[in-house]
Amino acid sequence: MSTPLADDRPTLLLVDDDETFCRVLAGALESRGFAVRTAHDVPQGLAAAESEPPEYAVIDLKMPGPSGLELVARLHALDPHTRIVVLTGYASIATAVEAIKLGAVQYLAKPADADQVVAAFDRLEGDARAPVEARPLSVARLEWEHIQKILLECEGNISETARRLGMHRRTLQRKLAKRPVKR
Repeated sequence: MSTPLADDRPTLLLVDDDETFCRVLAGALESRGFAVRTAHDVPQGLAAAESEPPEYAVIDLKMPGPSGLELVARLHALDPHTRIVVLTGYASIATAVEAIKLGAVQYLAKPADADQVVAAFDRLEGDARAPVEARPLSVARLEWEHIQKILLECEGNISETARRLGMHRRTLQRKLAKRPVKR
């Protein structure tokens, strides 16, 4: 954990397992007026939030141990007014929808900078000012999104996901091992 909270700046909890990214983003957010505390996994983040619930939170989705989605749900249960932004390098529609359902106000794909994070806090759910992509997703990206949706429905069970998709489990594992298609 870093930076004890003092003064009247808005409190922000930043939870990301990439310590370098966390340190850089924390510094940038502090320069924008936030009192930032950091954690590098879900248990650390939960302990920090329970000791002093933050007004804002930036949560990485994929960390060792429990998913950032679990922390989103716990933070929202602690204080429904906490404005939570989920960051991830593995963006999918399924996880974005799940994050919003659990209490996040926005979902951003990495790399996101401090200005994007602050702007995301200011947007309201369903805000018409949120940019809309003019280009449709590629077939490969649509496939990736569909696989992620089914995988989430199967609670991460590869065998059940493969069965529902009508493909061999090893084929699914190869597809999941590849990075998601950008567009």
